[in-house]
Amino acid sequence: MSSFRRDKKEEEDTGGNIFQNLDKTALLQEARYFNSTPVNPRKCVQILTKIIYLLNQGEKLTTQEATDIFFATTKLFQSKDVVLRRLVYLCIKELSSMAQDVIIVTSSLTKDMTGKEDLYRAAAIRALCSITDSTMLQAIERYMKQAIVDKNPAVSSAALVSALHLSATVPELVRRWVNDAQEAIMSDNAMVSYHALAVVAGARKNDRLSTVKLVTKLSRSPLRSPFALCLLVRYAAKLAEEDQTEASEPYLEFIECCLRHKSEIVVYEAAHAIVNLRKSARDLAQAVSVLQIFCGSSKATLRLAGARTLAKLTTKHPNAVAACAVDLENLISDPNRSVATLAVTTLLATGAESSIDRLMKQISTFMSEISDEFKIVVVRAIRRLCTKYPRKHQSLASFLAGMLRDEGGVQYKTAIADAIIALIEENPDAKETGLAHLCEFIEDCEHTSLAVRILYVLGREGPKARQPSRYIRYIYNRVILESGPVRAAAVSAVARFGATCEDLLPNISVLLARCQLDDDDEVRDRAIFFSAILNSNDPQLISDYITNVPTPNPVLLEKALHDHLRLNPDKPFNILSVPSSEPTKEPEEAPVQIETRKQPVVSLEELYSEQLKVVPGIEKLGPPFKTCKAIDLTEPETEYRVRCVKHIFARHLILQFECLNTLSDQLLEKVRVRLESAPGYKILCEVPCEQLPYDKQGSVFCLLEFPRGPIETLGTFGATLEFSVRDCDPTTGLPDGGDGYSDTYPLEEVDVGCAEQFRAHVAPDDWEASWERAASAAEASDTFVLSQSDINEAASAVCDHLGLPKAAISGDAVKEIRGGGLWREGTPMLVRARLVASQGSVTMKLTARSPREDVATLLLAAVG
Repeated sequence: MSSFRRDKKEEEDTGGNIFQNLDKTALLQEARYFNSTPVNPRKCVQILTKIIYLLNQGEKLTTQEATDIFFATTKLFQSKDVVLRRLVYLCIKELSSMAQDVIIVTSSLTKDMTGKEDLYRAAAIRALCSITDSTMLQAIERYMKQAIVDKNPAVSSAALVSALHLSATVPELVRRWVNDAQEAIMSDNAMVSYHALAVVAGARKNDRLSTVKLVTKLSRSPLRSPFALCLLVRYAAKLAEEDQTEASEPYLEFIECCLRHKSEIVVYEAAHAIVNLRKSARDLAQAVSVLQIFCGSSKATLRLAGARTLAKLTTKHPNAVAACAVDLENLISDPNRSVATLAVTTLLATGAESSIDRLMKQISTFMSEISDEFKIVVVRAIRRLCTKYPRKHQSLASFLAGMLRDEGGVQYKTAIADAIIALIEENPDAKETGLAHLCEFIEDCEHTSLAVRILYVLGREGPKARQPSRYIRYIYNRVILESGPVRAAAVSAVARFGATCEDLLPNISVLLARCQLDDDDEVRDRAIFFSAILNSNDPQLISDYITNVPTPNPVLLEKALHDHLRLNPDKPFNILSVPSSEPTKEPEEAPVQIETRKQPVVSLEELYSEQLKVVPGIEKLGPPFKTCKAIDLTEPETEYRVRCVKHIFARHLILQFECLNTLSDQLLEKVRVRLESAPGYKILCEVPCEQLPYDKQGSVFCLLEFPRGPIETLGTFGATLEFSVRDCDPTTGLPDGGDGYSDTYPLEEVDVGCAEQFRAHVAPDDWEASWERAASAAEASDTFVLSQSDINEAASAVCDHLGLPKAAISGDAVKEIRGGGLWREGTPMLVRARLVASQGSVTMKLTARSPREDVATLLLAAVG
């Protein structure tokens, strides 16, 4: 026994993966053993396990390698070993997408599928459906229908799951199996019933009436499977969400009835569905009661489910969750840290202002026991609390500052810094306190990226503080003590103080002169550059290069520089032609999550850049100035769906028509869009879509040249979809013989307005100074009577028309819109509008200033 324990401990100490040093070449050699006669089943099992492990680790096999292994594996059908045979099926399934001529094993798999050995049949069905193409499926259709209603649950489930996968490629064929699947819904086996319901509902997903009949019928008949019942609750919730009338009451009654089911997963699914419905808080009482009971359960899974759903509910109905405060406070000491963190964040979101200090005391002991990822969730909850109770900014900022001094990784520290920065931006009273905490933190900050970020915030917000000079010492200390990137950021921050505070300019000039002796090239260059601009005393230069510098999108900037060096290396590069990076904002009511998966933020210009490469001569047009959101040119339920995306360049316009064919019995070819061009526009080329099969999106491109005059660019294009139609088999998607026939389909008109040609932004902080500096520029002004009677609606409509964000609107009785932007050819502009409501109408005075008079006039013409 002692020997066993020692061996066991040694095995745990090594803790290695026996497959971690696998070599693909050596494994290919080992696979040749399958050709031996006879074979050792145990050795073959080990080799197949290694192959499957490598494939699941992302190892890429060439087509020849996959084919060799595949055909060697087929030799193992001669073995009667059950474990080996099941691994053979699994390996065939994995290799089917990479190897050639996999159809050769169809007969062997069909034989096993219809044989008497149940252990073979289920796996054979899965493998067969993964390798069989649409033309061969009809040959095994009879066997699949028999398997669906088979008495063996494993066989029935395998057939139903395979049908689910096949419904994505051959939906018409799977629809013919629905009657058999409906019979399987009432099976005694939980998984068979669940899979059968998924197949039936999937076949009817595009037919709302059939789905309504299915849900209504099954909600009145007792389903034995809790999994199927959970799925039925989801379908009922979806129908109730789509229909907000009284007709949805039966679905809601069914979901509420499931709250009293004996299965806990059904009860939770029903409560989760009610919480996520767009209904009033009075409908939530039963669901909240169930979740409250879950919070007191002895099972950790139920406590987590209850706490997580209540945390999500706080974003929409915090008052409904307030009744669970006692249960949630008991969960703060829960051994499961996910549960404890959710309880804390929920209490922070629902607690009254008077209870914040007490909660903070409880959290202070709690924070030291949890990992960074849970701390980040708490920090985000405190950040939302700062917005909800601005008067508590002193205690909340102090708590965040204390967390900054604790140990933690860069993500945790960044989350705290983000919360303090948001507090500074949203609450003017908290600016001094927040900046002081950030100054203390950068004294000991170990993370370069975070130090650079904080220095940028100090440079932007510090000059607006009551005593700007107090922050310069902290910033200049970074020039003396830190690494090159941090010193360069500190130089930029110091320069902003000199640009904004005239009384500090002499001292700033001395500091910048010292920085010109730095060892780092970037630091020296920035110091010399900013010194020259500040010494020029030119307000326009200072504004353009220090205080209001646009930040270009880095991905598009790199692409634009590559194109410029390849095509026009001798000409100067215009950085204003590259779209700016818009600051990303978190949604105001984001649901609380423990596992945060941050999706990369991609601009529309980046998203479409690869697709635009099919347009001939695209590289000669320069970088895209702006890509607009897609606009529907057809109704959603029509047979052909078309959306238009406008790509704006300096002197050119590309219209991208995204087309979708929703008819399974038609194949569209030579798809193009015939434009009735607006006056002044010149169509340069078209790129048609050669084929548009069922349910696959294709694009048609039209390249146009803008008219010379800006006002002439405002226009409307008539559009008609033209294509050749070929009838095809809806099951296989293969077209019938013949050339087909030509057809057309009318589309909505495509408008080109003012907003598409401007990259607009809200007014900068020094708006009045910028407006006065532009007094010498060309100005256009006019008064308009707007069609809206409500001043708020009118202000929003004007912003939409000019492409300005809603944040540009200010004022109450008299609305003022302030903004600026850049025209597509690089000309800046400023716009100011005053809106007044009187006698049931709204009057607006609109003024635009720009170096080009025709650009300023364009804004007025667009409104008129």
